[in-house]
Amino acid sequence: MKRRDVIGAACALSSAGLVPLAWAHHGWSGFDQDRPIYLEGRVLKSLWQNPHVALEIELPAALKLPGDLAQRALPAQSAPVDGKALLARALVPTRKDRRWEIELAPLTRLQAWKVAEIKPGAMVSVLGFTFAGEKGNAVLRAEYLFVDGKAYGLRSSPA
Repeated sequence: MKRRDVIGAACALSSAGLVPLAWAHHGWSGFDQDRPIYLEGRVLKSLWQNPHVALEIELPAALKLPGDLAQRALPAQSAPVDGKALLARALVPTRKDRRWEIELAPLTRLQAWKVAEIKPGAMVSVLGFTFAGEKGNAVLRAEYLFVDGKAYGLRSSPA
């Protein structure tokens, strides 16, 4: 791809307001896998494509852990993930950002889980990991997605 094509694509994305979502892809090594974070909120933006589906959500003014979080049923997945332990250790973030970027699994994996496209205005909750020390941008790599009363494991395909 020529440099002018990249610049043209960046301008188109910028005018569509999707640059933060489109340029968010990065490795997972900076995420704190020992500190699961719970978020819930209304979807403001949705980028439903590969390499990872991305959402921008707005949290409520006072985010709290749901009382039933540790008891939620989780689906079996092909990767060994101790979801119950993650739910039991979940925390809300200490940072005060109300808008968070959520990085979901690749589109092919969401299709394997039969997740319908999530549109702006939808309510979602996620459990995942943010950067160590909650430093940097308000980004969460989702491990579990909860939408419309269903839970989806995003580490791997359904078992």
